[in-house]
Amino acid sequence: MDVANKSTVSEFVLLGLSDSWELQMFFFVVFSLFYVASMVGNSLIVITVIADSHLHSPMYILLTNLSIIDMSLASFATPKMIIDYLTGHKTISFDGCITQIFFLHLFTGTEIILLMAMSFDRYIAICKPLRYASILSPQVCVALVVASWVVGVMHSMSQVIFALTLPFCGPNDVDSFFCDLPVVFQLSCVDTYVLGLFMISTSGIIALSCFILLFNSYVIVLVTIKNHSSKGPSKALSTCTAHFIVVFMFFGPCIFIYMWPLSSFLADKILSVFYTIFTPILNPITYTLRNQEVKAAMRKLKNRLLNSNKAAPLYSF
Repeated sequence: MDVANKSTVSEFVLLGLSDSWELQMFFFVVFSLFYVASMVGNSLIVITVIADSHLHSPMYILLTNLSIIDMSLASFATPKMIIDYLTGHKTISFDGCITQIFFLHLFTGTEIILLMAMSFDRYIAICKPLRYASILSPQVCVALVVASWVVGVMHSMSQVIFALTLPFCGPNDVDSFFCDLPVVFQLSCVDTYVLGLFMISTSGIIALSCFILLFNSYVIVLVTIKNHSSKGPSKALSTCTAHFIVVFMFFGPCIFIYMWPLSSFLADKILSVFYTIFTPILNPITYTLRNQEVKAAMRKLKNRLLNSNKAAPLYSF
């Protein structure tokens, strides 16, 4: 019997985070607020960087792309989950489930490479400031952004192709609020041990390796500043610590979930919330809204909008 005949499941049931009605209403309010804040905060960053020519530098170009990815990552599953809490309709079609897997791995894979590019940008700016303009040219910056999306697409396609080869013949209860391979492949009609090894090799080890590289880059940056400056270490330590917290909150859940794909702990669902809902709002706060140049650009943009409204002619009819 071929795989197509075995895959009789046409839809999945998303069990969500809790069966309690009170908790569902709590999650509805909290996740709605976080989603709106994430979209507003990241949109404001994108608009500000585009509107201010002084921010058209590699660092802010990378930050703008990070905001775009964060808005996308927050939107691939959160709106459906919020609506499901209101309607009680928690099913998702097979095609919809595969689509969620595709976009989840596209955005997370892209963000991993982009975070590494941003770390490289800070490393060059602090450790090799005289060569920054020649190393991080606009062409190199664009190449880094394109490379991050290409890697994201390739990684996502490998996960989707793998998911499409799995035979599903029931049950169809997904123990999460969105579809992802660690929970979906456990519903397949084949031995999950080999599938778990695939998950560890393609996602877990990659995430762990990238996290180690990022951690080392931050350590090198801090050591360099400590050796070359008597005034800057405290500020640099504060900045790098904040950046590393965001990196840890993004990579930590990914590493845990994909390094142990056969586990079915409640912690998996809770950790999934961090990189799909909480991290997209933390990134603009940590990377950009605390930045004095961005805050000054936002004030200029606000004043420009206010002045244009005052200067607009009033017509009476």
